[in-house]
Amino acid sequence: MAPRSNRRRSSRADGRSRRASAVNARRRLLPMRWVLPVLLLTAVTAMLMLRGYVHSEILADYRVRPDTAADQVPEKIRTGGPVIDTRNGGISSLSVPRQRIVLTFDDGPDPTWTPKILDTLKRHDAHAVFFITGTMASQYPDLVRRMVREGHEIGLHTFNHPDLSYKSWGGIDWQLSQTQMALEGAAGIRTSLFRPPYSSFAGAIDNASWPAIEYVGSRGYLTVLNDTDSEDWKKPGVDEIIRRATPKNGEGAVVLMHDSGGDRRQTVEALDRFLPELQAKGYRFQNLTEALGAPSAHTPVTGIELWKGRAWVFLVQASDKVTGVLVVGLVVVGTLVLVRFGLMLLLSGAHARRVRRKNFRWGPNAPVTEPVTVLVPAYNEAKCIEKTVRSLVASDHPIEVLVIDDGSSDGTARIVEDLNLPGVRVIRQLNAGKPAALNRGVANASHDIIVMMDGDTVFEPSTVRELVQPFADPRVGAVAGNAKVGNKNKLIGSWQHIEYVMGFNLDRRMYDILGCMPTIPGAVGAFRRSALERVGGMSDDTLAEDTDITMALHRDGWRVVYAENARAWTEAPESVRQLWSQRYRWSYGTMQAIWKHRRAIVERGPSGRFGRIGLPFVSLFMVVAPLLAPLIDIFLLYGLVFGPTQKTIGAWLGVLAVQAVCAAYAFWLDREKMRHLLSLPLQQIFYRQLMYVVLLRSWMTALTGGRLRWQKLRRTGAVEAPGSIPRRRTESGDSAREQRPVG
Repeated sequence: MAPRSNRRRSSRADGRSRRASAVNARRRLLPMRWVLPVLLLTAVTAMLMLRGYVHSEILADYRVRPDTAADQVPEKIRTGGPVIDTRNGGISSLSVPRQRIVLTFDDGPDPTWTPKILDTLKRHDAHAVFFITGTMASQYPDLVRRMVREGHEIGLHTFNHPDLSYKSWGGIDWQLSQTQMALEGAAGIRTSLFRPPYSSFAGAIDNASWPAIEYVGSRGYLTVLNDTDSEDWKKPGVDEIIRRATPKNGEGAVVLMHDSGGDRRQTVEALDRFLPELQAKGYRFQNLTEALGAPSAHTPVTGIELWKGRAWVFLVQASDKVTGVLVVGLVVVGTLVLVRFGLMLLLSGAHARRVRRKNFRWGPNAPVTEPVTVLVPAYNEAKCIEKTVRSLVASDHPIEVLVIDDGSSDGTARIVEDLNLPGVRVIRQLNAGKPAALNRGVANASHDIIVMMDGDTVFEPSTVRELVQPFADPRVGAVAGNAKVGNKNKLIGSWQHIEYVMGFNLDRRMYDILGCMPTIPGAVGAFRRSALERVGGMSDDTLAEDTDITMALHRDGWRVVYAENARAWTEAPESVRQLWSQRYRWSYGTMQAIWKHRRAIVERGPSGRFGRIGLPFVSLFMVVAPLLAPLIDIFLLYGLVFGPTQKTIGAWLGVLAVQAVCAAYAFWLDREKMRHLLSLPLQQIFYRQLMYVVLLRSWMTALTGGRLRWQKLRRTGAVEAPGSIPRRRTESGDSAREQRPVG
């Protein structure tokens, strides 16, 4: 038996091994939240590219070579029959016997006209040869199967109908193999019949087209041209189609018609007369091999070739369905965007007119003058905390300042204490997170109105006073202030400045009117203590405690409003990495909050009103619409590369113009300088893509059951409120010049 000490060591080793395995499992899961969005976007793009290829929007070649000399074409070919055999190195041609007609239909199958032609052929007991394109056969395999099932013959007409005289031998092989694969997937057969695009009679073969015919023969195909051309594609009328298709003097003929490529109504009507008229004259309508007395052109396929064909057809069908859904999604997104912009313009304007009236009052009570408590949760905010606290002390409203140091390791609490400012207290606690710090502050607050802010934010002297005035209305439980980007002199900061003014503050005006404000910003917000106590205070159930508490207040029946003049200047992330980290947390936290309060949809009273109005509205515009918005950019990129380029650019510029109008209106309402809007086009190209990926990754985190931890952003402490006193020189030698305001 092993000694007890060895067993203990073994147990500890097993425990460490299990913990290491768990950590490794989590590490393996985390990259999947990166991989899945990339795979999803790649799959969507691949489906769109496949759909474009099959619909001849990608890699299509519409060039047609003009006629050239024919001195290199054997005379017996030019004067021979319409069936040309260059297999096995030989050169010969065949003609259809007398009283035999081989009807041929090019460019199909078409979902509208091919079934009508098949019905007509069946009604008159006639067979034909359908020269299919790979693009159409891939899209409508059921029609190809019907052709074979009803006894018709299939020939290849290339994949996407190019002029083969422009193609290399490899390009011709590609056209043949791709079309054969579509035929194999659709009907489980191969064919040895081929018709070149843009071909006609044997006498029209020239030096440019003859090499391709020879090469196709060397690959095992019979080339089938025609004796009579109905020219039905010109829509000359039913009588003229019949006249041109009818052979003379009882001769046999290969007749050219079309079952795709446009309106084939005249073809169907002509066929319904042509068949019985010539049958009455003794003509028989047969497949080509039937008319020539040759073995069938069809060869069954099995094994891997069959499954390759089926896989191809499946992918094409899936791409059509997926892109169809994407188009519907694009319409939905476009409609939502326009509706949102329209609502923002109308309702934000109504909000501004209401609160800017000379006789406007928030409530029946007199202006709020009672002291308030300002809570500043701080974790390692040494670079910012002095400016934050000094901006509060300069307030023109009576306040008490509580700085709750949440286990900082950089001396944040000591910096505040050393300032020795009146009305400022420091509360220390072990690191427990922002919600716990705020709840600790509420428990120690001396007043009934609580203002909350971030440790990296600075207030203007009037901010607190403006922020608390809506509490003159006893129904108001919380107030959202006007958060602004202080460091907007850099490109990323400028983009966030546009987002804050347009995407946040303009939205808040709209949500105020609608009564469903989703978020009191952590940078500047105020609450009634009684409202906080009724909903249980700040919760750590989500990573967006500000959104969580706001939704809880709505459900409890409190009004949540927006005070536009309560301005706060916050330091936005200055790197892509930090911006990603912040928005990932915001996005995921918002999803958590929506899910947490989902029962409001079926509840009664104020909770039910918010659940059936506010919650769907917020979910639609903050989660669903942004998730679908990348479709706009995917289709934009597709249109730019594969066309129609001019229409695509025009549509994008139209959307950009609508956004620019909304942004300019938002800047005008907020009295911001318009020069920052110069970066709006770049924001739409680059910044939005980052936000898309963040949202996708948040969805993946939610779907995979992952958890996201709080992440501390690196701060510079360079943000100051306009007109504030520059920060004094610090012990480390930082100067006011080095920490100049960038707001």
